[in-house]
Amino acid sequence: MNEIILSLHMHTIYSDGSGKHIDLAKAAVAAGIDAILVTDHNVLVKDFERVWHFENGNVLMLVGEEIHDQTCSPQKNHLLVFNTEEELAHLAQDTQNLIDTVRQKGGLAFLAHPYDPECPPINEGDISWENWDVHGYNGIELWNSLSDLKIRSRTFTEILFYIFFPKMLNIAPPKQHMQIWNELHSKGQRVVALGGADAHAIKVQRGPLKREVFPYEFHFKGITTHLLLSESLTANVTTDRNLIFSAMEQGHCFVANDLFSPARGFSFKCEWQGGSATMGDEVMINQPFTLKINLPKKAECQLLKDGMVLRTWNNHEQCVYPAKEPGVYRVEVYHTVNRRRLGWIYSNPIYIRPAN
Repeated sequence: MNEIILSLHMHTIYSDGSGKHIDLAKAAVAAGIDAILVTDHNVLVKDFERVWHFENGNVLMLVGEEIHDQTCSPQKNHLLVFNTEEELAHLAQDTQNLIDTVRQKGGLAFLAHPYDPECPPINEGDISWENWDVHGYNGIELWNSLSDLKIRSRTFTEILFYIFFPKMLNIAPPKQHMQIWNELHSKGQRVVALGGADAHAIKVQRGPLKREVFPYEFHFKGITTHLLLSESLTANVTTDRNLIFSAMEQGHCFVANDLFSPARGFSFKCEWQGGSATMGDEVMINQPFTLKINLPKKAECQLLKDGMVLRTWNNHEQCVYPAKEPGVYRVEVYHTVNRRRLGWIYSNPIYIRPAN
């Protein structure tokens, strides 16, 4: 498979971002990103979907949408919608109908920042996902870079600290997201996890003081989604968007924080006599199998089964685990940066089902 780095969930001047599409493209090239997925609020701006060429590199830009019911206050149940050719924001008041329509049109639907609590110091309301009766969505945004600011800041002093020291912010996905993900898996659901930047490049001015809070390039270097494509990117937008959305739909991807150490090269596979599977695959096996994990560098690696830690390896680069029981297997990787234990890589699961 061919690995690319995708940064998704970002906003331009067409909604509440500060930059134009060309600004996002330049920032993505500077950050070393292969593709970006723009998702303005309740507006589908398709005109900018193409490969952007600059002297220092190229980047593929795709366009989706973040849809939510604007008649509600606060405006909860944000849905990331990808791979549709028409505007669907007018369906926001009926979330299930919106999800159904997205799927009918061949699109993908992901629940954005499922846990996004209120943050009184900056007068931001709770915009968590509430409508858990819905079904048919593809997955969730497991780690949202900007939401971490609200989750980790209870005072204005903490807000200022993270604004001026943004590298201290993204420690690990919220425990609420991990709990939600595990619970959905325990109910037998296939739930693909994505990592989102939620980049706005917010510009703040207080008197003579001006600052751009979390510039696009900073966010693009942080929480990303690494996709495993069936083929290499071709520079043909139609072909490449099909490759990317197919990988997202199948869960052939993992979430990473690339800010301190590149996660490119991580792999998690299941092998047995006569076959193999990778992240996102669902297979039926009636024989022993081996789970193989390769890390880009030595780190702490946890193998989980059905949401519970099955085995931990410390300071390993390659990890092997023989197994024979069906279950939902996934991997979490942590590394230490300046004596802080940070979440680094979160794989999508391999679903091992019992053979009939």
